[in-house]
Amino acid sequence: MISKVAVMGATGYTALELLKLLVRHPNAEIVALTSRNEAQPHVSEVHPELRGQLDIHLETLELSHLIDSADVVFSCLPHAASAECVKPLVDQGVKVIDFSADYRLHDVDVYEQWYGTSHVDPQRVGKIPYGLPELFRSEIVGASLVANPGCYPTSAILPLAPLLQAGVIDGVGIIVDSKSGVTGAGRTPKLPFHYPECNESIKAYGVGTHRHAPEIAQFLSAVGGVESEVIFTPHLVPMNRGILSTCYVIPRRSATAAEAMQILADFYADEPFVRITPGPPETRAVSGTNFVDIHVAESGGRLVVLSCIDNVIKGASGAAVQNFNLMCGYEETTALL
Repeated sequence: MISKVAVMGATGYTALELLKLLVRHPNAEIVALTSRNEAQPHVSEVHPELRGQLDIHLETLELSHLIDSADVVFSCLPHAASAECVKPLVDQGVKVIDFSADYRLHDVDVYEQWYGTSHVDPQRVGKIPYGLPELFRSEIVGASLVANPGCYPTSAILPLAPLLQAGVIDGVGIIVDSKSGVTGAGRTPKLPFHYPECNESIKAYGVGTHRHAPEIAQFLSAVGGVESEVIFTPHLVPMNRGILSTCYVIPRRSATAAEAMQILADFYADEPFVRITPGPPETRAVSGTNFVDIHVAESGGRLVVLSCIDNVIKGASGAAVQNFNLMCGYEETTALL
């Protein structure tokens, strides 16, 4: 069976990685790409990497056209703008994978507090599967709408949730120190990400205010079964892609790193994209892949849980294709291995 797919907001970095995966997917036919560019350029003018692989022009967003032509839509639109388009698509029977944060948080008030805008589809908030198959696969299978996770939350939730669930770490005192490449900021030019501004430098940003903090805490609490409090600090590093998250947690029952590693190995034994590594992971080992690499060490009476992902693949587009496969009944690893 072939699914006709469309991408809303097809000009960004995550959209590029998504299209590179979809053009090699045997069950996906790309029928529409939308952008705000009224010139309607050929996709190869926007993404030269796709030259000779995909023959299609970008078009202005017309929801009626997507409803008529697509079985599945990937929304790469920003928050608020995404839900405004997702709602009528899902209402008309189109499956959607939403890259924005519009359906990740379970409380409308929390969403509006952190994102500073009213939610246009509040009735669905808290009812949409969160797109981490390793933890929520049964909810994703056959779903009509999936909330694709944030990149930073993916790198923190996957290594920590099983340890919380097993009762070997405390839900309080969790510190997540994350470092990301510049593609995480998107393709739209902004001064802090201009080459002379970020090259040969590293800096923290969104300290105490980053919108991924409540997302991390929400799903650690949900999966771990204990209320989780998280201090999250992201950093910008001068590389194109990749996230390294170093999580400092308080062990319970005198749990050791070896015990934590075994819990993770057992929990993810059948997961095709999770690798428990013998030493600290590095971003180059996951670059261009849908893998997450995880390791646990001990320091100063705490467990140090480290994870690496490619922020635009496992942190965005690879996860979206993984969800697409589950929603449509395809082999989960299709186009990803």
